Amino acid sequence: MATPRKPLLPAWRPRSLRARQLLTASIILVAFVALTGYVLYLAFVNVAGQLQRDRLRAYAFNYAGSVEFFRNGDIYVPEVPPDPRFDRPGSGLYAAIVSRELRWESMSTRGPQLPEVNMLAPKQEEFRGPIAITNTDGSHGEVFRYGIGLTYVQEADGGGEVEIPYTVYVMEDEGTLARQIRLFRGALWSYLGISGVGLLLLQILILRWSLRPLDNVVAELKRVQRGQANRMSEQHPRELAPLTESINALIESERENLERQRNTMADLAHSLKTPLAVLRTRLDGDASESELREEVATQLRRMNDMVGYQLSRAASGGHKLFAAPILIEPHAEQIVRGLEKIYSRKGVICEFEIDGQARFHGEPGDLQELLGNLLENAFKWAKSRVLLTVQAGASSAGRRPGLILAVDDDGPGIPDDRIAHVLQRGVRGDERVQGHGIGLAIVQDIVRSYRGVLNVGPSPELDGARFEITLPPGL
Repeated sequence: MATPRKPLLPAWRPRSLRARQLLTASIILVAFVALTGYVLYLAFVNVAGQLQRDRLRAYAFNYAGSVEFFRNGDIYVPEVPPDPRFDRPGSGLYAAIVSRELRWESMSTRGPQLPEVNMLAPKQEEFRGPIAITNTDGSHGEVFRYGIGLTYVQEADGGGEVEIPYTVYVMEDEGTLARQIRLFRGALWSYLGISGVGLLLLQILILRWSLRPLDNVVAELKRVQRGQANRMSEQHPRELAPLTESINALIESERENLERQRNTMADLAHSLKTPLAVLRTRLDGDASESELREEVATQLRRMNDMVGYQLSRAASGGHKLFAAPILIEPHAEQIVRGLEKIYSRKGVICEFEIDGQARFHGEPGDLQELLGNLLENAFKWAKSRVLLTVQAGASSAGRRPGLILAVDDDGPGIPDDRIAHVLQRGVRGDERVQGHGIGLAIVQDIVRSYRGVLNVGPSPELDGARFEITLPPGL
C-alpha cells in the first residue's frame, strides 16, 4: 500500500486572526499599489509620447509657416529658429526641409549621422521612433521623427501659380523622453511607496481597533476562568452578542447543574439521615426480631422511595443547551397509549391540538417527563376527557421560537388557594389518591431549568384544571 507523499513545502497558515487579516490586507495593498503604479506609468508613457509628437508637430508647422521658396530655386528659412537648440550642433533637436530640387538642414544636424528622409505626399503626416542614429562621438542613439508633406504656392513668370511640394522633418533625441519617463517613474514609485507604507500603518491601526472587541471577549473569558467574574458583560458589538450570550447561557447552565447536583446529594443525605437514625435506635433497643424486621422493611421502603425520587430529580435536572428540535406528537401518542391502558376502567379520552410547526428544543427525557407527569395527573383526575394543546410560542430574529404546551382535564379542578400548595414537593392534591406527590414538582423544576413558566388555573374548555407551560425563545 502506497503511503501518501507529504508536501515538500507545507503551507504556512497564521494561527492569529490579526496576522491573517494583516497578511491578506498587505498582499492586497501591495498588489493594488503595483497595479496602480503600472497603469499610471503606461498612461504617462502614452501621454508623454503624444506630447512629444505634438511638440515636434508644432516645430514643423512653425518652420512651414515661415519658409519661402524663391523663383531661382533657393529656399529661405528665418535665422531665428523656434528653439535655440536647432542652432547648436549635436543638440538633440534637428530639423530638415526636403523638396524635389533642394534640401535644407538646421545647424544642429552637423555632427550626428541622421537617417535618410524622403518626401511625403501633400498633407501626409508621419511619426516614427525610436530610430537609430550615430551621435557625434560615435555612440549609438535614437530619435523620434515627425514629418509632414506640404505645398508652397508661388506665382509663375508668365502668370498663374506654381505649386512646389516639400516636406518638413523635425527630430528629437530619444533621451529627452526617456529622462522624463525616468524622472516620472522615480517620483511615482517613491510617492506610491510612501502612500503604501502609510496605508499599511493605517490598516494596522484599523485592524487593532476592529479586533479590540475580540480581545475584550478573550480578556473577559480569562477573568471568568480565574474566578474574577461570574459571567460575560453585555457591552459587546452586535456581531459578538450571540457568542457572549451563548457563553453566558453555558456558564449559567453549568453553574445550575453543579448547584443542582450538590443540592441533590445534600437532600439525599439529609433524607436518609432520619431512617438510618430510626434503624440505629431500633437496633440499640430491645425490639423483637419480628418488630425489627417490620421496621427494617418499612424504613427500607421509605429509603427506596427517597432514592428513587432523588434520582428522578437528578435525571431531569439538566438539559443540553443546544439541542435539535423534537417532534412532540410521537412522544405524546406513546404516553397516552400507556395511560389509556392504565385508566381503561375510567374510559378517559385524550384529544390532541398540536401545531405542526411546534418543536421542543431540549432533551427527549425532559419532554417525556413533562408530558408524562402532566398527562398522568390529568388522567388521574379527569372524568372522561383530557386535552393536550401545543403551539409555537413567541419568536425573535436569530432565535429559535418558544413553545406553549397545555394539558386540560374535566376533573374537579384546583382552587386558587391550593395551587401553590399542590406544586410543592411531596404534596398530593388528595391524600386518598395514590402517588408520591413529586410529579408536578419535577415538572416545575424542568420548566424552571428551561427558563420557562408553569401556570395552573381553571380550564376554559373542559371546566377542570389547566396546566400550561410557556417556554421562551431560545438562543
